[in-house]
Amino acid sequence: MKRFASANWQGTGKEGKGTLTTQSTILDKTQYSFSSRFEEGAGTNPEELIAAAHAGCFTMKLSFIISGAGLTPGNIDTKCTITLDNGTITTSHLEVKASVPGLDAAKFAEFVKDAEANCPVSKLLNATITSEAVLV
Repeated sequence: MKRFASANWQGTGKEGKGTLTTQSTILDKTQYSFSSRFEEGAGTNPEELIAAAHAGCFTMKLSFIISGAGLTPGNIDTKCTITLDNGTITTSHLEVKASVPGLDAAKFAEFVKDAEANCPVSKLLNATITSEAVLV
């Protein structure tokens, strides 16, 4: 399986502007800029997209792990925070809350660590990955 996205940039790094388009076109010439990346401007940015990718990948991996143990997740919510420090993505922090009937906290913590280490996006990132998990 292969997926793709493309970027277009016009102008300098600070004054220029760009667009991002994904294969599915869920992003279709979506704006990004210095302002949307380093300030609070309109548009998206690479770190936000990496956070979305990591949250989605981790959450699906956790669901597969829980299902593999014979349980059915009721709900899993994950927030991912990416830290960009001096031009380097240094950390990806996952905050997960899940409702899984029949699952105890210790086993849930084990499953979270497995998903944290083994989802494909975690394996891609060259950053410290941490998590906080709450079973509700």
